[in-house]
Amino acid sequence: MQVWPGQAYPLGATYDGAGTNFALFSEAAHRVELCLVHDDGSETAVEMRETDAFVRHAYLPGIMPGQRYGFRVHGPYEPGRGQRCNSAKLLLDPYAKAVSGSVSWGEEVYGYHFRAPERRNDLDSAPHTMTSVVVNPYFDWGDDRAPRTDYHRTVIYEAHVKGLTMRHPALPEELRGTYAALAHPAILEHLTELGVTAIELMPVHQFVNDHRLVDMGLNNYWGYNTIGFFAPHNAYASWGDRGQQVLEFKSAVRALHEAGIEVILDVVYNHTAEGNHLGPTLSFKGLDNSSYYRLAEDPRYYTDTTGTGNSLLMRSPHVLQLIMDSLRYWVTEMHVDGFRFDLAATLARQFHEVDRLSSFFDLVQQDPVVSQVKLIAEPWDVGEGGYQVGNFPPLWTEWNGKYRDTVRDLWRGEPRTLAEFASRLTGSSDLYQDDGRRPLASINFVTCHDGFTLHDLVSYDEKHNEANGEDNRDGESHNRSWNCGAEGPTEDKEILGLRERQMRNFIATLMLSQGVPMISHGDEFARSQQGNNNAYCQDNALSWLEWPKDAAERLLFLRAMVWLRRDHPVFRRRRFFHGRPVEGTHDELSDIVWFTPEGEEMTPRDWSEATASALTVFLNGNAISEPGPRGERITDDSFLLLFNASPQPLEFQVPVLHGPEWRIVVDTARRDPVPPGSASEVAAGERLTLIDRSLTVLQRPA
Repeated sequence: MQVWPGQAYPLGATYDGAGTNFALFSEAAHRVELCLVHDDGSETAVEMRETDAFVRHAYLPGIMPGQRYGFRVHGPYEPGRGQRCNSAKLLLDPYAKAVSGSVSWGEEVYGYHFRAPERRNDLDSAPHTMTSVVVNPYFDWGDDRAPRTDYHRTVIYEAHVKGLTMRHPALPEELRGTYAALAHPAILEHLTELGVTAIELMPVHQFVNDHRLVDMGLNNYWGYNTIGFFAPHNAYASWGDRGQQVLEFKSAVRALHEAGIEVILDVVYNHTAEGNHLGPTLSFKGLDNSSYYRLAEDPRYYTDTTGTGNSLLMRSPHVLQLIMDSLRYWVTEMHVDGFRFDLAATLARQFHEVDRLSSFFDLVQQDPVVSQVKLIAEPWDVGEGGYQVGNFPPLWTEWNGKYRDTVRDLWRGEPRTLAEFASRLTGSSDLYQDDGRRPLASINFVTCHDGFTLHDLVSYDEKHNEANGEDNRDGESHNRSWNCGAEGPTEDKEILGLRERQMRNFIATLMLSQGVPMISHGDEFARSQQGNNNAYCQDNALSWLEWPKDAAERLLFLRAMVWLRRDHPVFRRRRFFHGRPVEGTHDELSDIVWFTPEGEEMTPRDWSEATASALTVFLNGNAISEPGPRGERITDDSFLLLFNASPQPLEFQVPVLHGPEWRIVVDTARRDPVPPGSASEVAAGERLTLIDRSLTVLQRPA
């Protein structure tokens, strides 16, 4: 076999049409072998003799796409000094574009012996671990163009590749649960009919099913256990894992783009699947443990701010390069449109505390590729000072956990909620205005993959996670949920009607709020997980979306709310409300006014009333301060939003504002949306009765 010196950049395996260049970073290594893995499991080992700045490299003519490979690193195995090199372990390439196979759990994939953890384990891991794959980078994108939907027009749909598609009756059996299913017309039609503009995919980076879960007969369904930051997860491919998963993923992105839908990836750069000091040796541990991981004061152990056993070392230039190279790859080569960063506070821990001036944020800010896509932070982790909602840099948007909590509290009847609810409804200026951000920095959501589904939020007071095998100890215990009078399934029609109304209240509130709305997949069908609020290990019917045949009313309501938001810029402003008349609009009314149910403007005493749970909001469509895309003035219809979150019916006085007539366009007390053209007219000064826990929207044409 010919072995040429090759190049130190780019890292990973790069096929050029005639052969493949391999490059690997390891400062700890004394010697590195590139192992070509054959179909019978045998290996051809090639020593990588060329080194530049601790990058070993070699070029092998004739090595083609589909070739499986791994690395064996010879170096110090001294856990007490933070080093865990072990040439008996076949290691994944951190830059592998595809991964073949899965881990067969046993002592062979660990660096120590189970019964003697202090003793090095020299059992060969190759027959029991995954391998990296050389991929063909060439793909016919045709005239693919990113939709590049502005944030103020964005509606996000969070989804799981398998969970969304596994039970769809229109999909062929062989496509269910795969990337190809995302490109199927049935899925595309559903998304476009809902009016969503972006699908946010739960982790599709190559991940590992945990040893503990496999032993329990469970799987890591959610996928927050990454081992390959460049490789699409091979179990979601419908026709092979020798690089076919890359082509299939690209085809899905192309189809979604053709439908006008952006693709956002939920990415996990805060930790890896190798766990703590008792975890397996699959890649980074055996390559250069102390360069990749944040080690404790005693370097045998790991600092963990993620709750998973380890955290990546965010002050290491090689970790930062790995993350930035991965992000650029997914944008430039895979054509994705943005990222949601799991436990993003850990990425800001350059040393100990969360620091918005950390190197990671600097690198993202100046990067000409990554800085131009959607960047969404989950702004917390489990470390000290980890809750950082509102504290990310101006380029970033954030999952607004305070929005979720406040909206849940309002509709379940918690006292002293109204004032904070007003802030969340109007874009959370208390969180984002001081650093120059705008309402669009707030990704608003009521439910997501983590926690109760929308149906379960109104059906359970307590979590029911027994199926996870942890005696119901896992998952959040304070869910801000309310079962409406019965725990779980019931045949009580009054309770069932209230639950349906509460779900409509949550959907309507989400779509009427300033910021960017996010829907959790299946909520449009009232999907239930039977009270399980931590279904991370439930790769089965409990988590998969069952596509019902009788959900027309729910779909119509959600679609009507999405379209109302789409058609009226007053619900998706790009700037915060002023709370006063807007200069240059020739309107003496403020852009927003708050009223009591009696039709009087809210006073400080009204806001501080502990039991207050109802109000009217006037949104002035004639006082939108931001210009249109060509500098033109934007005008819209005006709206009155009437919220009655109290447990009894209330009369609302329609405020006397200019224009005598309003018409009802949304009423969550109805099972179906109010159809255009048949909406009831309401006169200024008239009194409306809203039943308990309901929301009504009145519209006045501009």
